[in-house]
Amino acid sequence: MRKILSTSLSTLVLLCAGLAVAAPQAQAQTTTKKTTKKAAKKPAAKAAPAEVDDGEDEGTPDVKTAVSVDYKCELGNSLTIYTNAEDEKHIALRWGKTLHRLSRVPTTTGANRFENRKYGLLWIGIPAKGILLDSKSGHQLANECKSPAQEEMPAPVAADPANSL
Repeated sequence: MRKILSTSLSTLVLLCAGLAVAAPQAQAQTTTKKTTKKAAKKPAAKAAPAEVDDGEDEGTPDVKTAVSVDYKCELGNSLTIYTNAEDEKHIALRWGKTLHRLSRVPTTTGANRFENRKYGLLWIGIPAKGILLDSKSGHQLANECKSPAQEEMPAPVAADPANSL
């Protein structure tokens, strides 16, 4: 019986020693992961204030000397975009009865993208059409928006599947 107790006690001591060695390593890994996550969040928070100061809070945009283009959209929606040759980084967009100032966002596709983060408006213009999105709620406000010049463009011809063989 003493032999069994002695063996059990030895096994218990070894298990406790193993846990004592493994516990600090597990705690160190957990601490490292938390530190990494916190470090990743801090730079993103510091970058945001630089993007906010883009002139969106300057009040109502002055459109007296701007060129306006009216867009007709699906579902009877319409909007007007005001551009100024002296300021290619901003446009004014009349949606409903409100005039908003939007700032250019660079793209790799060549599309014209303008955004007002304060109000959540996002205008994307491509040669065939434009779309107005609500970036805060994630839905479309107006789609298939076309200026008179875009309405005159011929519709793209769909490829004939029989000829592609």
